[in-house]
Amino acid sequence: MKNNNWKIDGKSATLNSGAAIEWENDTFFKIHHQGKDFFGEILEERLEERTLKVKINHREFTIYKEGPLDQLIEELGLNKPKVRKLQVLKAPMPGRVVSIGVVAGQEVGVGEALLTLEAMKMENVLKSEGVGIVKSVEVAPDAVVDKGAVLISFE
Repeated sequence: MKNNNWKIDGKSATLNSGAAIEWENDTFFKIHHQGKDFFGEILEERLEERTLKVKINHREFTIYKEGPLDQLIEELGLNKPKVRKLQVLKAPMPGRVVSIGVVAGQEVGVGEALLTLEAMKMENVLKSEGVGIVKSVEVAPDAVVDKGAVLISFE
């Protein structure tokens, strides 16, 4: 069975039959599909990486040819980004808690603001480095904390 799986600008695409490609030379081509003509040009070709950068009707696309290894990696789920499950948020430095951006029971995702800590007259927003559900907030606004003190616990 022929492999027709590609990635065009990072999005998966399966190419179906029905389009005809007419080459004018090694660089320029014309695609005839559903009664319409699209003019194209190969801008960059990287065979070892299985990528092409093409321009079709004045729009640029990066096309990647998926191979059997790419499909196996996707089937096994190894292409998904690893997300860390949160346990606790500790104070990275001594300071004063200015504000708390979460409450117990709240779900948090990567990059969400959890707490603002003032240290050396600068406010530092502590953001989530993973995902989790807030179990308890261990400090209150205006509390002074030492480095390493537990600020928020997660389930």
